[in-house]
Amino acid sequence: MVGSEDTGTAGLRILTPEDETALRDWLHVHNTVIPTHRLTLDEAWDRAGRHRLEVAYLGDTAVGSSTVRPPADGTRTATVIARVLPGHRGRGFGGRLYARGLDRARRLGAETVETVVLSSNEDGLRFARKHGFAETERYVLPGETVPWVDFRLR
Repeated sequence: MVGSEDTGTAGLRILTPEDETALRDWLHVHNTVIPTHRLTLDEAWDRAGRHRLEVAYLGDTAVGSSTVRPPADGTRTATVIARVLPGHRGRGFGGRLYARGLDRARRLGAETVETVVLSSNEDGLRFARKHGFAETERYVLPGETVPWVDFRLR
């Protein structure tokens, strides 16, 4: 595990996954929070090459993760996604991951910030709205049955 460490919220450490063990932790959080869109380790490595990923640890236990999709193709829009495992929600971990992701997006040149939440994740929907996001679209990806909800920061 490598990366900038953050111990500001109840001993939470946030690191950039740069080895297989840490990337598997990121993948575990992703696949637990988004069971309808499970990724493989190869897909996670691909995302690590294109996006900015972080894993949040409480002690040695992964409790959350984040993804920042930088602005691309001349846009000034980034996507910031924070995920926290159900047993660790409500303790400020998601807020800390989100704040770091938002800061990273702004440093990468984002003027507009979006997020996406699986519609079955009621905690995630509440979190997005609480942090100033407004819903912009709902859609179902090919081969899936649960809608995704896109949000834009107001």
